[in-house]
Amino acid sequence: MNGAELLVPILVPLGAFAMIFGIVYLRTRENMAMLERGKDPRSPRPYRNLKNGLLFMGAGVGLLFAYLIDVFTIPERIEPAPLYFALIGIGGGIGLLLSYQIEKKEVFEKDRDVM
Repeated sequence: MNGAELLVPILVPLGAFAMIFGIVYLRTRENMAMLERGKDPRSPRPYRNLKNGLLFMGAGVGLLFAYLIDVFTIPERIEPAPLYFALIGIGGGIGLLLSYQIEKKEVFEKDRDVM
C-alpha cells in the first residue's frame, strides 16, 4: 500500500465527522443568535412551500421545453444533454425569481397596512 491509499480510510471518516460537527455547531449558533434577538428559532417559514413549488415547477417546465426542442428541432448528430441542464437551471431560476417577487410584494403590502 502507498501512503495515499493508507490515508483514505482514515481521512474520509474524519472528514465526515468534521462536516456533521460543523453543521450541528453552526445550527446551534444560529438558534442562539435568534433567541438573543427575541425570535423563536422553530417558527414556521411561511414561504418555504411556495419557493420549493415554484422551483420544481420551473425546473419541470424547463425540462419540458428541452424535450420539445430536442425532439422537434435538433438534428441527430448534435448531443442535446447540455440543453437539458441549461433549461432546467433557467426554469428553476425563473421559479425562484417569481417566488422572490411574490414574497416581496406581500411583505411590502404588510408593511404598508401597518403604517
